Amino acid sequence: MIAQIYVDDIVFGGMSDHMVEHFVRHMKSEFEMSLVGELNYFLGLQVKQMEDSMFISQSKYAKELVKKFGLEGSTHKRTPAATHIKLTKYERGSDVDQSFYRSMIDSLLYLTASKPDIAFSVGVCARYQAAPKESHLIQVKRIIKYINGTADYGIFYAHNSNSNLIGYCDADWAGNADDRKITSEGCFFLGNNLISWFSKKQNCVSLSTTEAEYIAAGSECTQLLWMKQMLKEYNVEQDVMTLYCDNLSATNISKKPIQHSRTKHIDIRHHFIRDLVEEKIITLEHVETNMQLADIFTKASDAAKFEEFRGKLGICVITDL
Repeated sequence: MIAQIYVDDIVFGGMSDHMVEHFVRHMKSEFEMSLVGELNYFLGLQVKQMEDSMFISQSKYAKELVKKFGLEGSTHKRTPAATHIKLTKYERGSDVDQSFYRSMIDSLLYLTASKPDIAFSVGVCARYQAAPKESHLIQVKRIIKYINGTADYGIFYAHNSNSNLIGYCDADWAGNADDRKITSEGCFFLGNNLISWFSKKQNCVSLSTTEAEYIAAGSECTQLLWMKQMLKEYNVEQDVMTLYCDNLSATNISKKPIQHSRTKHIDIRHHFIRDLVEEKIITLEHVETNMQLADIFTKASDAAKFEEFRGKLGICVITDL
């Protein structure tokens, strides 16, 4: 099998030409490889490498997706979801073709690799693939209409950013209208660069917003620990990692082992956060709701707030590509 080596200026930015040449020679001695130069396109991802930054997008794929489903002439939407709509599996209306609906979801899921701004909306619509209704299809089409106006958007990465690992966590308490289970969401930054994000429905029903946020924080702590270990293998050490939460009660629980009516029922498995805080591995800090970047993965927002958070996540468009 012949493999190809792509030269990435961001990865090798801190290495001398001699070190890069040594790496290439070593790889060629072990494997049958060819040096094909700078990475520009890979599996639908378009990579624009600049002197001190990098821009990753899927604009070509996004435009093909819009055309595939016949919405290239549709009106652009500023957000992927309307704030007043709450989907459930008990929606009224006619059934839609299951295969067609699933193909739309599959196409959108791959697009989230460079467009985390649609991750929440796509994740919600993906829950109804077993029996999609007309209202579900309308919401999926809205996402595609949003993509039609933002196809050239991608994620911007700056090379001169610091290497501190931080996270933002949030929870949608009782947000699932079908079973009232919480959905925990979060995003992680290495310096100012967005490197990971997730939205996961938990297996439990929480009894308060404090419990929901605390469980979400625990889920994010496991992600931070995993990423810390991964970075250590690349000789990038981390001091105390900061996790931002907009629920003051949840942050207080992590620092003070208080037991009162709002916390005594929380499963003990979620309290490992306290150990991490005591050992100064992670600190859970409060952040104002208007600065909670994970909010974009939690719920549908109005256009102004959505676009503000989208920009803070580093999702933008480079006009000179």
